[in-house]
Amino acid sequence: MEAMWLLCVAAAVVAWCFLWVWDSSERVKSREQGERLGAESRTLLAIAHPDDEAMFFAPTVLGLARLRHWVYLLCFSAGNYYNQGETRKKELLQSCDVLGIPLSSVMIIDNRDFPDDPGVQWDTEHVASVLLQHIEVNGINLVVTFDAGGVSGHSNHIALYAAVRALHSEGKLPKGCSVLTLQSVNVLRKYISLLDLPLSRLHTQDVLFVLNSKEVAQAKRAMSCHRSQLLWFRRLYILFSRYMRINSLSFL
Repeated sequence: MEAMWLLCVAAAVVAWCFLWVWDSSERVKSREQGERLGAESRTLLAIAHPDDEAMFFAPTVLGLARLRHWVYLLCFSAGNYYNQGETRKKELLQSCDVLGIPLSSVMIIDNRDFPDDPGVQWDTEHVASVLLQHIEVNGINLVVTFDAGGVSGHSNHIALYAAVRALHSEGKLPKGCSVLTLQSVNVLRKYISLLDLPLSRLHTQDVLFVLNSKEVAQAKRAMSCHRSQLLWFRRLYILFSRYMRINSLSFL
């Protein structure tokens, strides 16, 4: 019994030391990211559905907040696949409030051009046109969105990448406007939470955001705002997904 008690105490000490080193390293990392991304930039986060901002991009949003970026959010659908669009729009605004995105900086597109449907291919040129309009109107100098894999493979996610890729390759983005895309990973890495941190540090090409313990709780609160989406498998996602804690991003 005494040996078991000592083992528990030792495990608690090791866990505390790990968290202390983790939080300290992330403060150093924040300074490094600040030098790379620049402080107080105007960033546009382009997502496809309400809950993308918390489910996939929470580490990026909170990491940019450390750097004092002003974050705008453009959501291309109301998430009306199951006729829950009005509910999901309200949930998105609640989540943004938790994440520190001003509600005046949130734009939700709700029309037939961009249906929440993995079986529908959004028109790349139309998506690009809408994106460019918001970039120019808001003086955006950094765009953040999905990569070619869309993290989950959802066609609506991939459509955003295709559009921003087209703007970038055709030279249509304003001078000084950069693009960061969220790296997709395989299923194993996706669900091992912080155990993926060594691999993330090894494989991240440009920018890595890792949440400290306080920020993880904030990200979970944001995701919990999407009550209509909290089915049992999404609760498991919140517990185990690396995307609730770690974001690896690459510049186009």
